[in-house]
Amino acid sequence: MDPQQPPTHPQPEPVLPGTSDALWRMGHPYEDIRFDLCREGFARIAINRPAKRNAFRPRTVVELFDAFSRVRDNPHLGVVLFTGVGPAADGGFAFCSGGDQSVRGDGGYMDETGLPRLNVLDLQRLIRSLPKVVIALVAGYAIGGGQVLHVLCDLSLAAENAVFGQTGPQVGSFDAGLGAAHLARLVGQRKAREIWFLCQRYDAAAALNMGLVNRVVPLNALEQEGVDWARRIMTMSPTAIRCLKAGFNAETDGMTGLQELAGQATSLFYRTDEAQEGRNAFLEKRPPRYRDHPWLP
Repeated sequence: MDPQQPPTHPQPEPVLPGTSDALWRMGHPYEDIRFDLCREGFARIAINRPAKRNAFRPRTVVELFDAFSRVRDNPHLGVVLFTGVGPAADGGFAFCSGGDQSVRGDGGYMDETGLPRLNVLDLQRLIRSLPKVVIALVAGYAIGGGQVLHVLCDLSLAAENAVFGQTGPQVGSFDAGLGAAHLARLVGQRKAREIWFLCQRYDAAAALNMGLVNRVVPLNALEQEGVDWARRIMTMSPTAIRCLKAGFNAETDGMTGLQELAGQATSLFYRTDEAQEGRNAFLEKRPPRYRDHPWLP
């Protein structure tokens, strides 16, 4: 679907309290998530299990992976607003409270076939490598695996009611990968170890103070703030943004990060006359003529 086309269906139901001036339309129907598009070039992906505090089960993760993949493959989209539907019937809010413990088996989270899965790791890598900007809009709890998903977003806006923290060691779980290492990059080793070892809660002001979020806003203004940030980003160079994101990742992600950055550089190189000369020479079965391309200092 091209988000630049005008909406042809009624506006979807609200995801968060308050209003924004973005015109949304449904991008694709799912069971556990909401996926909406705005013709200004950004998407809204929201976990839609408010009664479970937006905890994810394997189906949720499969649908999130599909939605983020659709964003990756759509050249008209540059930004994702990632959030959770709220409030629940009891008035509670959550960005995501992690894995749904009610479907956790001995080897992971059980899908409909009884197969245990930890497919959220695939989702983490996709969010991390997506060549577009992912902005977390955190209302209520970002706890456990939900805290990890929030940490992996490029930017984070928190409502005043946001609550952050870890539960892993309390419930016999942990994320010793990006959930620990990248968190330490954001808040420092001492604070990251405190977050994981003590499993305490941190309000929005504390999260802002430690560098865990970019800004704190009133709950009713959260989506509009995200929309404003998305619009600003959409005025920027898409190539510059994707290469910057790859560069930030390369500094922390080892050889995988370097591969991502090199891939972006290769994509740019393919657009040059020099690269096209090499391709054309091969197809025309002649030696390439690189003499016109200088060895610049």
